[in-house]
Amino acid sequence: MVARIKGYRASDDIETSLRYADGHRKVLEAYGIKQVTSAVHNWLEDPNTYVLIVESEDGSKIYGGTRVQVRSPNLKLPMEDAIAKIDKKIYSYVDAIGDYNVAEFCGLFNSREVAGYGIGSLYLCRIAMAVSGLVGIKNLLALCSPITLLMSERIGFEILKDLGNNGTFYYPKEGLIATSLIARDLVNLPVATDEERELIFSLRKNPKQTVTENGRRGELTIIYDIATWL
Repeated sequence: MVARIKGYRASDDIETSLRYADGHRKVLEAYGIKQVTSAVHNWLEDPNTYVLIVESEDGSKIYGGTRVQVRSPNLKLPMEDAIAKIDKKIYSYVDAIGDYNVAEFCGLFNSREVAGYGIGSLYLCRIAMAVSGLVGIKNLLALCSPITLLMSERIGFEILKDLGNNGTFYYPKEGLIATSLIARDLVNLPVATDEERELIFSLRKNPKQTVTENGRRGELTIIYDIATWL
C-alpha cells in the first residue's frame, strides 16, 4: 500500500479540509458519537490550524487525518469547552499558558479501509508532534482514549493530572473515558522514547521524505510532505 501524508494550513486548502471534516464526521457517527467539540468547523479559515491528512497516492481518497489547532484570541481549543462541562479549571489553565503558546492535537481519525496499518494512530501522532515543534508553540494538549494512552506517552505526552479525576473524564459520552495529556517541551521531547524522538526529529529535519515499512497488514510506503507552508 502507498499513502501520502500532507500537512498544510487549514486556510490554504479549504476544499481538502472539508473532505477531512466529512471523513471525521462519518467515523464518529459510525460509533454513535454525534456531539464532539473537535468536530465543529470553526477552524476552516484559521491560519493557525494545521491539518494533517492521509490520502491515497492519487489523492482521490482520504484515509485519515488530524489537526494541530493553535489557541488564539479568535479560537479556543476544542477541549476547553469539552472539559469545561466537567471541570471549568480548563479555561484558567489554558489562559495561563497564553495564546499562540499552546495547541491541541485533535480530530484524529482513520477509515476502516486502513485499519491495522497504524495510520490513524502512531503515524499521525508522531507527525503531529513533529509539526508542533515546527510551528513554534510551547505546549501541546490532547484528549486520548485508553487504547492510545501508551502510544501517546511514547511520543512525549504526559497525563495532565491537574484536571478532572487525575486527568480522566467521561468523554465524548457516558461510558467512554478520555485522558487529558500535555507535552511541555516540544523542542527536546524529554519524556519521549529514544526511538520515537529520533523519528520525530527526522520528520522535522526532512518534512518531505518517503519511507517504506512492514506492518501487520503488509508493506506500507508513506510519502511525507508534512509542512507545505514552509
